[in-house]
Amino acid sequence: MTADLASWRRTPFAGGGLTYDCYEKGAGPGVVLIPEIPGLTPEVAAFGEHLVSAGFTVVIPSPFGTPGRPETIGYTLGVIARLCVSKEFRCFAANAERPITKYLRAVATDLAARTPGRGVGVIGMCFTGGFALATAVEDVVTAPVLSQPSTPFPVSAKLRRDPGLSAGELETVTGRTRTDGLCVLGMRFSQDRMAPAARFATLRAQLGDAFEVIELDSGPGNADGYGRSAHSVLTRDLREDPPNSAYHARTRVVEFLREHLTATA
Repeated sequence: MTADLASWRRTPFAGGGLTYDCYEKGAGPGVVLIPEIPGLTPEVAAFGEHLVSAGFTVVIPSPFGTPGRPETIGYTLGVIARLCVSKEFRCFAANAERPITKYLRAVATDLAARTPGRGVGVIGMCFTGGFALATAVEDVVTAPVLSQPSTPFPVSAKLRRDPGLSAGELETVTGRTRTDGLCVLGMRFSQDRMAPAARFATLRAQLGDAFEVIELDSGPGNADGYGRSAHSVLTRDLREDPPNSAYHARTRVVEFLREHLTATA
């Protein structure tokens, strides 16, 4: 599933000391969709179109990669190499507040101010999965979705357990689950080492019942035929015909957004 960006409005947006282009389309409650590596690919655009068709105003920031460029191995490796040395993302830092999340909070705050509904949703995927949770320190973020969160890169046991945001940010988000009724949706494939089970265990321990987890079976002989490298729940590994478990996970994402952004489910 792919789509192009011809019908999306492109506007530069500045916030948190950073400026990137943002692509916007749709009407209704707001959703910030943060691209996965290598960037705003045709697959990410297609997921954005799906959200637009479901009745949301979608903003897709483009903090890395070339918008609209199809994914290739060489392109992906080049983007990863640049991100690894970027201070905005702090790919290997534990207990870290990442500068990019301040920018994303500004995007979410701006979108919330001009769209209907009870706040906005923020969806992060892969490299940006945990960024969605970090935006929820802002009260306007009422529906954070973490799809296969992979930052910090899980190259050690400590980093595999790291939730992807600082202790202070996590404390604020945890407090919101108790006082504001904030709920968080997380998704991963069962055998995905890039989005380790230990990270989800940390989040479960902190967020408790407020953390809804969808874990898709990608073990040997799984019913949907996922390979060992299955990773992208909402894009590359999703199949519509016949629908697989990733398709049903996407359906749950739309339901989750509606539940927490609109007056009635």
